[in-house]
Amino acid sequence: MPIAATATSTATATSTATSTATADAPGPAPAPQGRRKRALERDLEEARRIGRWLSDEERAERALEQQRQQQAIQGERQRRRKLLAVLVVSLLLPPLWPLAIALTLYFLFPATTLRVAVATGLSLLALGGLLAVLITTLVVALLTLLF
Repeated sequence: MPIAATATSTATATSTATSTATADAPGPAPAPQGRRKRALERDLEEARRIGRWLSDEERAERALEQQRQQQAIQGERQRRRKLLAVLVVSLLLPPLWPLAIALTLYFLFPATTLRVAVATGLSLLALGGLLAVLITTLVVALLTLLF
């Protein structure tokens, strides 16, 4: 019997100590107050960095710009994920290996690959235009010889 009595008294003492500790201890600040304090601190740091306080319109404009930047970053990540999936598929299919090479180059050197692609595209357009002029000249010459 003394063991049961000791266990009960220990459990009661522990629960009393826990309830007293939680009642006396200052808990975390309520969420709205904590958020407001962080927002004020963030505004103060920004004002110190810039050298002045921002108006509400300026603050809203900056928040909108940050949101746009986040959306752009997210869109780029999704685009790269899709291109990576196309790269994996093109590696598995031998007829698509040139596409795999192009995508690999794009992933390794994005700016350079874009410049090369633009230069190649412009060159192909110029070559197509020259071929059209050449074919037109040949057709006209052939027609003048026949008639």
